[in-house]
Amino acid sequence: MIKIAPSILSADFANLERDIRRIAAADYVHVDVMDGVFVPNISIGIPVVQSIRKVTDMFLDVHLMITQPIRYVEQFCDAGADLVTVHLESDTEENIHAALDKIHAKGKKAGIVLKPATPAEAVLPYINKVELILVMTVEPGFGGQKFMADMMPKVTAIRGYIDEMNPACELEVDGGVAPDTCKTCIDAGANVLVAGSAVYKAADIPARIAELRG
Repeated sequence: MIKIAPSILSADFANLERDIRRIAAADYVHVDVMDGVFVPNISIGIPVVQSIRKVTDMFLDVHLMITQPIRYVEQFCDAGADLVTVHLESDTEENIHAALDKIHAKGKKAGIVLKPATPAEAVLPYINKVELILVMTVEPGFGGQKFMADMMPKVTAIRGYIDEMNPACELEVDGGVAPDTCKTCIDAGANVLVAGSAVYKAADIPARIAELRG
């Protein structure tokens, strides 16, 4: 089944509890954490994840767009994240492995993320120790960007690696996912779709979530 992970980056932060309840038909709540260093924007942090955890039982998919995530992954786990994903580009290979180990030691799922310029084969050192791989289909840092269809060969290549080496691993795409692009992502091999404005700007959110499942 295709899973939908609405990004609260497109929610109304003054009414975040309400807006999380509005996406109850989805599978994951996607939480974008930006530090203004790794990406040129600042979003939310640990206290907001703690607050979200108190008002929903939904699966919290926390995407860390931060430098040296090893410094904070345990705190995000403790705050209530169910899955924490870290960018391959954000630290050394040794520290990315250590960050994944810290997440697992907390009993949570761990994942890796690739920026558009990062090649598919970059996942290979980590593929056997993650529960999810996220391919960015926009440059990380801002919502509402145009979908990068040229990322689909990368998605397909990573799907091949997953099927061969870690079939239980999920493959997520994030960026510009909408009714006109969701099928392209699914056909390329993704099974988790992150969507922000496409969900929150819809007149009927449950219907839009169902539409994105393809």
